[in-house]
Order: sequence, then structure tokens, then C-alpha cells
Amino acid sequence: MKEPLETVFDRLQQRALAVGVAGMVLCAVGYLLNPVLALRSYLVGYLVWLAIALGCMAILMLHHLAGGNWGFAVRRILEAGAKTMVLLAALFIPILVNLPKLYRWADPAQAASLGLAPFKRFYLRVPFFTGRVVFYFAVWILISYLLRKWSLEQDATGDPKLAEKLQYLSAPGILLYGFTISYAAIDWVMSLDPGFFSTIFGMIFMVLPALTALAFTVVVAMLLARTKPLSDVLNPPLFNDYGNLLLTFVMLWAYLSFAQFLIIWSGNLQDEIPWYVTRASGGWAPVAVLLIVFHFAVPFFLLLLRDVKRRMKMLAAVCIGLVVMEWLDLYWMIAPSYSPAGPQFHWTDFVAPLGIGGLWIAVFVWRLKSSPLLPLRDTRFETVAVNHAD
Repeated sequence: MKEPLETVFDRLQQRALAVGVAGMVLCAVGYLLNPVLALRSYLVGYLVWLAIALGCMAILMLHHLAGGNWGFAVRRILEAGAKTMVLLAALFIPILVNLPKLYRWADPAQAASLGLAPFKRFYLRVPFFTGRVVFYFAVWILISYLLRKWSLEQDATGDPKLAEKLQYLSAPGILLYGFTISYAAIDWVMSLDPGFFSTIFGMIFMVLPALTALAFTVVVAMLLARTKPLSDVLNPPLFNDYGNLLLTFVMLWAYLSFAQFLIIWSGNLQDEIPWYVTRASGGWAPVAVLLIVFHFAVPFFLLLLRDVKRRMKMLAAVCIGLVVMEWLDLYWMIAPSYSPAGPQFHWTDFVAPLGIGGLWIAVFVWRLKSSPLLPLRDTRFETVAVNHAD
């Protein structure tokens, strides 16, 4: 006899929570042994899961603006992912209280020797940095809260005006997402090398969360595809649509990444070129090649194939690979600031993503199981929703 979905969710939530707590305890041990390496690992792992949450929020707003059955079928997954933002705000606290160990500009002993321009010295101040962090999370938490709140109210009342409210929120919400994630990328990643500057850096971080979140969503949708009521709406043509969206984001990520590289390399400016020299030479060169091959070339080729996109398990395998490559991409951006000669993998590099991810998945499952897996009364999808209202 097949287990009830609620039982499966409960067991998954308990196991994820256990993994999360164990992982965080090991992270604390790693911090006591080597604070800098442990914090570096924590920052990379944290940004992986933050990217999934932010990407869920962005894709959800895109769905409310553009419509389409592709978004209707996975809306609850996207909402559950976006609603983990409060947890992620709390998990940022270890980074905030250890800024001098992570960022040279936050350490008074090193800041004076960096030779930063006056504007950068003004911008990279701990109180100003902290204020921006509070602003980013306030925006993200508010948007994710309203997206979920009005969606559940729509389930309860069927009020057609709620669909309009979701659209009116999503239009400025997309703009706020782009604005906040760009500055967060500058603050949390680019400032690790405070002399580096790129106008495309923030745009890359607009696309990376959307790509990773969509990949994560496809994997969850595949796992739930045989469960009522999702089994009635998740079909090969819909997964073909997800594959096309993934292909679009893969190409956009590759285009922006190459554009940044080409502009900086051709400009050959002293403040910018060392960032790529470090990451494209020595021990980091093989990592760069891995990203080119497995973050772009291989998924690009596979996502061109109709058979791959229409077979859920094959598409999910591609998506798992993309999530792993996102972790490697963030590692390639962050770790060379601490070990420019090449990768120095530490056991916390693997424990931190598991610990943060365990807590994140526990909250994600809690949010997912707290509402019907399909929206019930969205008038834009009345022919689909009414069939599952019972």
C-alpha cells in the first residue's frame, strides 16, 4: 500500500532537519579549528540555497506576469521555496558577525593597505553594509510573504481581483529583485576582491538564481509527478517547456559570463584583469574548464534534444548537474580570494552546503505540505483548477 503523501513529507522533513542540525554542528567545529576556511565554506553553501529561494521568487513573479500552465503546475513549489527567506535571513547572521574574517575591507588592520578609492571606502563600511543587508532581506521577505498570502487567499475566496493584485505586485517586484540581487552580489561576492569592478557582475547574479531555482523545481516536480493532483497536470509537454526555459537561462548565463570576460580581458585594466588572471590560471584553470563544459556545453547540447526534455528523469538528471555546477561556480568566484594558487578543498566545503541545505529543505517541505499542491481557484486557469478543487 502506498504511503500517504503527508507521511512522506513528515519523514523527509525530519530527516532533512536532522542532517541540517548535524551539518551546522560540524560547521561550528570547523569554525573553531579554522575560522576563515569554515566561513568561506559557509558563504558558498549559503549562497547556493539563497539563490534557489530568490530564483523561486523571481520565477513566481514571472509566472504571475506572463501566465501559462507551466507556472500553474509548479506554483506551490515556487511559493514554498520563496517562503524560506526568513530562515535565510537568520542564517546570514554568522556571516554578518564575522565580516572582518571574510572581507579584508571590514578588517581595520587590512583596510588601510587596500588603497581603495574614496567612494569604495564610503560604500564598504560595516554599518552601511549591515543596513543594506537589512534592506535586501526586508524586500525579499515582504515580496515572498505577499505572493504566498494572496495566493492562499485566492484558494479560499476565488476572488478574481487577487490575480490582479499578484500581477501588480510582480511588476515592481521583478525590478526590485534585479536591483537588490545586483547590489547583494556586489556586497557579498565582488567585494571579496575590493579592487575588482564589473558592471555585468550583478546581471550574472540575476540569471544564476533563476537557472538554479528552475532546475531545483524541475527535480521536485519530477518527484511529485505521480502524486495526485500533480499527476493530472505534469506531463511530457510541460516538462518540454521547462527544458526550453532551462535552455534559455543556460544560454543567458553563458552569454553574460562570456561578455564580462571579453570586456575585462580586452580592456586589460589593472583593477579588473587580476580577477580573471587568478581564476583562469594555475590550479583554478581546470575548474574554469569544468564550468565551461558542464555549466554550458553539456547542458546546452542535452537541452536541445526533445527526448531529454520530455523524459522527466533525464531532465531531472540534467537539473541536478546544473545545481552542482552552481555550487562550483560560486566556489570558483569566492575561494580564489583566499587561495589564489588553486583550490584547497576543506571538509567544511561539503558539510556547510549539507547543513544549510538540510535546514532549508526542512522549512521548504513544511511550507509545501501546508497548502494544496495546486492552486484551486485562479480564474486564469479555471479549466485546470476546477477539476482539482475537490
